[in-house]
Amino acid sequence: MPRALRVAIVGAGPAGIYAADALLKSGVAADPGVSIDLFERMPAPFGLIRYGVAPDHPRIKGIITALHQVLDKPQIRLFGNVDYPADIALDDLRAFYDAVIFSTGATADRELSIPGIDLDGSYGAADFVSWYDGHPDVPRTWPLDAEKVAVLGVGNVALDVARILAKTADELLPTEIPPNVYDGLKANKAVEIHVFGRRGPAQAKFSPMELRELDHSPNIEVIVDPEDIDYDEGSIETRRGNKQTDMVAKTLENWAIRDAGDRPHKLFLHFFESPSEILGEDGKVVGLRTERTALDGTGNVKGTGEFKDWDVTAVYRAVGYLSEKLPKLPWDLDSGTVPDEGGRVIEEGGTPVQSTYVTGWIRRGPIGLIGHTKGDANETVANLLDDYAGGRLHTPSAPEPEAVDAFLAERNVRFTTWEGWYRLDAAERALGEPEGRERVKIVEREDMLRESGA
Repeated sequence: MPRALRVAIVGAGPAGIYAADALLKSGVAADPGVSIDLFERMPAPFGLIRYGVAPDHPRIKGIITALHQVLDKPQIRLFGNVDYPADIALDDLRAFYDAVIFSTGATADRELSIPGIDLDGSYGAADFVSWYDGHPDVPRTWPLDAEKVAVLGVGNVALDVARILAKTADELLPTEIPPNVYDGLKANKAVEIHVFGRRGPAQAKFSPMELRELDHSPNIEVIVDPEDIDYDEGSIETRRGNKQTDMVAKTLENWAIRDAGDRPHKLFLHFFESPSEILGEDGKVVGLRTERTALDGTGNVKGTGEFKDWDVTAVYRAVGYLSEKLPKLPWDLDSGTVPDEGGRVIEEGGTPVQSTYVTGWIRRGPIGLIGHTKGDANETVANLLDDYAGGRLHTPSAPEPEAVDAFLAERNVRFTTWEGWYRLDAAERALGEPEGRERVKIVEREDMLRESGA
């Protein structure tokens, strides 16, 4: 009787879980069956949803409900707190599995090469997001002593950073933020946030709902300069062809023509301002210099040679995420991704790496919303199953599921399980209950491991 197809998925965020779901919905799952192990370096699953989505976005966190249903399936096991490659390397995985899918995402900040980027007071958005999302591997405190702050970038991460900086700690208290984050935000001195985009309203990468949410806070006055509402032929074409872009532009137009209100924290959205230098004195940020840009007819911009200095003492760059290089796999340095064809990892020259696949941001870069990774997963899994049907997968030497447990035990790897997540989830909900909150996130890795029963 043929054994079940054994697949390892490295990374238990949405991309990895969607890949597991695609495998479970395949014909192979019925006969001869699939057996899937998810490896996750954090003690808890869900990746970017737990550690990358702002705490005041419970709607997006609701995706966890759907992911839960996948991980509840008996064909899936979770190995949390297991690091690739420190705890289990590619050769180890190949000994246990017919195929390996990498779905490790992107968690680091993309670099921005302008003078002053390394000054004290210049931060990467990803680091700040990790702090306010209670990531166990970052410091427990964050310096929030700047009254005027710049955020560079016009994507949803920039909006998250600006909104968290502009809200009060008490506004965020009903969310899952842990005590150290609440205390840090309570001491936040920011009253003026400036978000800068190099191009115009039609090129902003905000989603309409995220943008409109900025205006829902009783403490945030959103301000747009009417002079920043400008479109060229390329911009108009973009608006006509993209409903979301048009909705964003209309929202910005409405904000630009209204009278300014008296909400205490001001959040300015600036367009056509390209950051050229972070200004410093004694090693600390004292300002930001931007160059005014102008549309060139195609939707792109060119510099005008007109510069302006902005009075800010902290700068957050939200110019994109970057994946970490995966040892033993080919790597495209420019895009920060693993080269692939249809999810199959390929060597230089186009030769597929046997039984090795990628999906999600490690495959195509950190673009698109969480749901967009479903299409990636389906394509990758379809090609994996095609290779399986064609006899192109290698044969593992120890395909028995218990061989993995024995390997990790021999290595003294302290891992969490799906059952352990239920225990951790219950512990976090219990912490929130006395305060009428859905949960309070547990931050310390050791505390997470203990509550998970690891």
